[in-house]
Amino acid sequence: MKKSEVEDKKSLVVTTVASTLDQFCMNDIYTLQKTHKIYVIANFNIGNNTSKERVTEFKGELQSKGIILNDVNINRNPFNKCNLSAYQEIKKLIEKNSFDIIHCHTPVAAMLVRLAARKVRKKGTKVIYTAHGFHFFKGAPIKNWILYYPVERWLSRYTDTLITINIEDFERAKKSLKAKKVKYIPGVGINVKRFEQVDVNKLAKRQEIGLLKDSFVVLSVGELNKNKNHETVIKAIAKLNNPNVHYVICGQGILEDYLIKLIKELGLERKVKLLGYRKDIDEICKVADVFAFPSFREGLSVSLMEAMASGLSVVCSDIRGNSDLIEDGKGGFLIKPEDVDGFVNALQKILSNKSYKETFGEFNKNAIEKYNIENVISDMKKIYSEV
Repeated sequence: MKKSEVEDKKSLVVTTVASTLDQFCMNDIYTLQKTHKIYVIANFNIGNNTSKERVTEFKGELQSKGIILNDVNINRNPFNKCNLSAYQEIKKLIEKNSFDIIHCHTPVAAMLVRLAARKVRKKGTKVIYTAHGFHFFKGAPIKNWILYYPVERWLSRYTDTLITINIEDFERAKKSLKAKKVKYIPGVGINVKRFEQVDVNKLAKRQEIGLLKDSFVVLSVGELNKNKNHETVIKAIAKLNNPNVHYVICGQGILEDYLIKLIKELGLERKVKLLGYRKDIDEICKVADVFAFPSFREGLSVSLMEAMASGLSVVCSDIRGNSDLIEDGKGGFLIKPEDVDGFVNALQKILSNKSYKETFGEFNKNAIEKYNIENVISDMKKIYSEV
């Protein structure tokens, strides 16, 4: 397509916070950019799961690619009053530009966008919403169903294409929501080859992050918040009471002080390490023995997919999304999120039986091929061409 033709077509990608753009939306942006001029809207203030340096770096990357940034103060809390002014800013930008496609992600951004775009949809603008995991799901708190389900059901009528990334959400959306089209894609995709080709000096890497050469390393990756539920694994490590087992958590978040306090109370200062935001997750995966992922809610976790691509055995919560990826007894063990003893027993099985670690890891490397980024990009190209 000629440059002039690309400039004639415009697309807008919207998320609540910029870290979501960075972590989950860039492949969509690059796909759209081949045929459209790209605008983005997000809150570029520093989030809990990224660093100031990364935000600055990311903004530069977007600008260098000719992407037009709009820093809007959207808040993750749908009831925060700043979202009223954010709505007005979004509506003004949408009505000023003749966007062919608006692709929104995350619940609050999707709410604001779909309300703001009602007028322009009548003129031909198509609105796509990727739901990275509905807040209402089997086993979710009743308040989630009361608060989020009616709102999503209402807003879905202003959605041209609703994209779901796990089977439970897909089936529910087809049955109960009112979007014109409902599509399933296998997550945001993962570059499987990148993780297969990682070559790291295991001893040197372990020394770098303060781990002993022969220790058994449990790894978690995720924001330090209530949903990621790191405290369940911390408590499991304490119950294991094995001096050779160490736990590493990569991520930042509002519960950092709470987790540090819990670690001290359990006497685990030398056994549990909070590494903060990391750019070398692929290398850290290669020096770990098992991936622990005790979240209460997931759509389809990228960090879990990365662990699988790295050949790690897994102990994770038995929830929607995780159960799409991990087959119990073949790629790891599925445990209820708050079942500390369940995590203890699962970790002990892998610790005491090397065949579990090896066979689970190999099974996961094969299973993750379905979620290869090439497949997801192909699916998204088709969705964009059909709206």
